[in-house]
Amino acid sequence: MLETIEQHPESGPPSTESPGSGPLTVEQAIANLHHEDLSLRYYAAWWLGKFRVREPAAIEALITALGDEADRTELGGYPLRRNSARALGKLADQRAVPGLIQCLDCSDYYVREAAAQSLGMLGAPACIPPLIQLLAGGVEAAQPVPGQPHLTQPYEAVLEALGDLGATVAIPLIQPFLDHSVERVQYAAARALYALTQKPVYGERLVQALAGSNLQLRRAVLSDLGASGYLPAAEAIAQAAVENSFKLMALKGLLDNHLKQTEATPLSNSAQRVLALMDSLL
Repeated sequence: MLETIEQHPESGPPSTESPGSGPLTVEQAIANLHHEDLSLRYYAAWWLGKFRVREPAAIEALITALGDEADRTELGGYPLRRNSARALGKLADQRAVPGLIQCLDCSDYYVREAAAQSLGMLGAPACIPPLIQLLAGGVEAAQPVPGQPHLTQPYEAVLEALGDLGATVAIPLIQPFLDHSVERVQYAAARALYALTQKPVYGERLVQALAGSNLQLRRAVLSDLGASGYLPAAEAIAQAAVENSFKLMALKGLLDNHLKQTEATPLSNSAQRVLALMDSLL
């Protein structure tokens, strides 16, 4: 899944500077998570994740922010919770797992999405059952919310997380999502199923999607292929009608994830071919 940077209505574009107060230090960012200015809190959570600040005080403050009630939109969203959940996934601290699991029950769709993504990154088996619960009702329940730009649950993030977590118990629940009406949900299901089964049919499903006419979807598929580690996709990635920067990110992810799965040394011919393709795109 492509990472998105959500802008708080009161904050400027992300940078290394705190709004109105110059460059941030780690100590200031942590302190700002408790500031009365909501935009400073929101920015601090983003900053700590962006720069991978793993100080214990930062982790604790972000976990506390998962229950924040002050920063709330008119529609009931929780911007600070969203940024805190995203940040905690990047900081690789298992202490965040219980709080993130609680976020899966949040009324804010985007908090649930961020929590699912981060739980997948943290790799905690304890989160598999609550993630599976979000698939309750199957494809029939995975419908758009009237008046909103999203489905009832963050299915892409949930499916991808279950794949990343090696949740083979979820395979029968994931398979029906290959036929979901939303293409990105289909791709998330294919990515998860390849991760869980290593069957080429699911990797090829993603490769075929690179021929689609929608540029945004092709970019999303590149991200999924990179995360999959499916090396036979390398040539198709390099030839995809997408900017070279996206191809390079996908190929790097492809190689990194392949090596995590196989731990093969020395590099296989296929892995060396990925490196050659990356060189050709530079």
